[in-house]
Amino acid sequence: MTRRYDAFVLFAEMRTGSNYLEDSLNAFPDINCLGEVYNPTFLGHHNTFELHGYDMDRREQDPLGLLQAIIENADDALPGFRLFHDHDDRVVERILPDPRIAKIILTRNPLDSYVSRKIASATGQWRLTDMKHAKTAKVRFDAPEFAEMLNKLQAFQDHLRRGMQTSGQVPFLIRYEDINDPDVLNGMAAFLGSEHVVESTSKKLKKQNPSPLRDKVDNYDEMVAAIGDLDRFGLDTSPELEPDRAPQVPNFVAHPTRGLLFCPIKGAPENAVLDWMGKLDGVGRDKLIRKMSQKQLRQWMKDNQGFRSFSVLRHPVGRAYAVFNRFILPDDRPMYADPRKTLRQRYKVPIPNKAPGGDWSDNDQKAAFLGFIGFLKGNLAGQTSVRVDQAWATQTAILQGISQVMIPQHLIHEDQMKSFLPELARQVGVEDVPDVVGEAMPGAHPLKSVYDGKIEQQLIDIYRRDYIGFGFPRWNRQ
Repeated sequence: MTRRYDAFVLFAEMRTGSNYLEDSLNAFPDINCLGEVYNPTFLGHHNTFELHGYDMDRREQDPLGLLQAIIENADDALPGFRLFHDHDDRVVERILPDPRIAKIILTRNPLDSYVSRKIASATGQWRLTDMKHAKTAKVRFDAPEFAEMLNKLQAFQDHLRRGMQTSGQVPFLIRYEDINDPDVLNGMAAFLGSEHVVESTSKKLKKQNPSPLRDKVDNYDEMVAAIGDLDRFGLDTSPELEPDRAPQVPNFVAHPTRGLLFCPIKGAPENAVLDWMGKLDGVGRDKLIRKMSQKQLRQWMKDNQGFRSFSVLRHPVGRAYAVFNRFILPDDRPMYADPRKTLRQRYKVPIPNKAPGGDWSDNDQKAAFLGFIGFLKGNLAGQTSVRVDQAWATQTAILQGISQVMIPQHLIHEDQMKSFLPELARQVGVEDVPDVVGEAMPGAHPLKSVYDGKIEQQLIDIYRRDYIGFGFPRWNRQ
């Protein structure tokens, strides 16, 4: 019979019951779990340092070779091993997208795992086979230590989840509370392709600390108060529904004689920066290097060692208003003709069919801008049919896209351009540095004529990532 899988991996963490689950799996004649094959201090199990001709040194040099040896040396039993978040990342990245390696994910309440680990460290007892040898201890809860552990585990779980989703795989999920259930164990074995069933789970290992947490933690009340401040379920986190952005390398602008590389953010100052760059060495805007491929970008970077790369950020209120006036309100922007029509007809943004004329008042402008802001909230949350355009995507998402090919060395706020850009020019050897001329806000109505606290609060909700990540204060209408 052809096997469904070449091997399996049991993703778990310390003190989640993985030893117990391994023993139970090994009761099946056609399953062979080999322990923590990639544990940094041993190979498989404690005091074991060799497997299939691989010692610790060879495993370090060739971890994927050991994985292949495990698969090739399998007999009638499906081989597998346990893998934790702090084991070898090279192995995780190799097996995660491989549908021929089955994935089991074991989880436990992280607070129980944390306390259990603290007790095991205090007593030196990591496994228990007979209650007469049980060792007990009371431990102290350390809030920063627990928060750090929780962050690492959640990040690893998110990485596994995404790996499963993007490769179209389905893992077998099991909780600590279910590892003593024979029906669940048999279901797991069937998932792995076993032809056997068992009547019970392993009886070899015993639960080490069955008492409630109050009896195991010295500062129990302090612990309860501390975990109340931990947002374990992400209740205070806005879901990141905004789509990932491409790096947009053709939009990058390099100077032909000086090592300056500008990574523009649409809706933020661009023309002012390009005008200034064109003045450096008198080359002019037309001579700036544009529309590079990634290969050409890498070559420019190699040819300009010591270069300075930068992006310019704009306050979210100013950026939203600039985008509205530049791309949405006019009717002569072909790329935005369809979104403009959709905003007007489907989302009832009160803009006229044609660009507004001289009778367009401050009140008209404010009502239309508020309508556009209402659209932005749904658009960035993935609730509209209109694409999330570069012009109004969060600056955070745009920079994350840029970081796929390079990370800008400097992020300059618009109100810092006049001092920061000349300093960058001096760093790359420019002596006669021209002044930076600020970029005027487009539109017939100044922002201060329509701005109020309601507009700002809505944009804070929409662009919270930018406000928090870049430290933007409330907009100063002066």
